[in-house]
Amino acid sequence: MSRVQLALRVSDLEGSIRFYSRLFGAEPAKRRPGYANFAITEPPLKLVLLEGDPDRPTVMDHLGVEVETTAEVDDATARLDELGLFTQVEADTTCCYARQDKVWVHGPGHEPWEVYTVKEDSQDYGHDGIVTQPMGSGATADGRAACCSDASAATAAS
Repeated sequence: MSRVQLALRVSDLEGSIRFYSRLFGAEPAKRRPGYANFAITEPPLKLVLLEGDPDRPTVMDHLGVEVETTAEVDDATARLDELGLFTQVEADTTCCYARQDKVWVHGPGHEPWEVYTVKEDSQDYGHDGIVTQPMGSGATADGRAACCSDASAATAAS
């Protein structure tokens, strides 16, 4: 089963967990320091909450499609490459407290999308995953690079 992922950067993680637990009638599937995710069955959604700066409005951090296997990530990579889209593959990376295989692509508004599979849980948040972007693109809406990376470390690709 594939499902869409929505990752939000929130200033009040605990308040957001309470709100989304009520909204979707579900408790987080994973909670770690500065992080929570919900694996919602209906509608099929992976909602990720990333702790942001205090007193800042919630912003979209990145979007994704969670798939079941690395083969599906590879298929997505081939399809996106065939379409001429700039992609960045991350194999066996640790991000968001999970070991993953993924491919990144950016929409026309520079919104970062990942197609990913979770290989196993991790006790580490992860700092792999510097997402390079086509020349002239920016970071996420709040000025940060997408998942598990530091905007100051993001580099532009030619």
